[in-house]
Amino acid sequence: MKTYFIAGHARLPAGMAAQNMYDVLTITAEVDGTYGVILEANCTLATEHGRQFIGQLLKGFSLRHSLDEPIEEIRAYYLGKASNALISALKDLHKQYGLKHD
Repeated sequence: MKTYFIAGHARLPAGMAAQNMYDVLTITAEVDGTYGVILEANCTLATEHGRQFIGQLLKGFSLRHSLDEPIEEIRAYYLGKASNALISALKDLHKQYGLKHD
């Protein structure tokens, strides 16, 4: 099975711990080449726990479908300052995937 490694980026809001390390939040994902399903995901949140949480939250969603469900998952279960940046980075990830498959 072939997989793709894709990255999506978004600017972090001011005052975040991760902003001291990065100006941009990045979500990376290993994506199944056939169905577009996120097999593994990671991000540049400041804590390992946060990175693992987002990875588990995004795992299993297909980038071939609408982002409505994973966006709602982020809004419902991630209650930190980076929620809008995570959503923007996910949208950019989706866009990057679409550029490869249009």
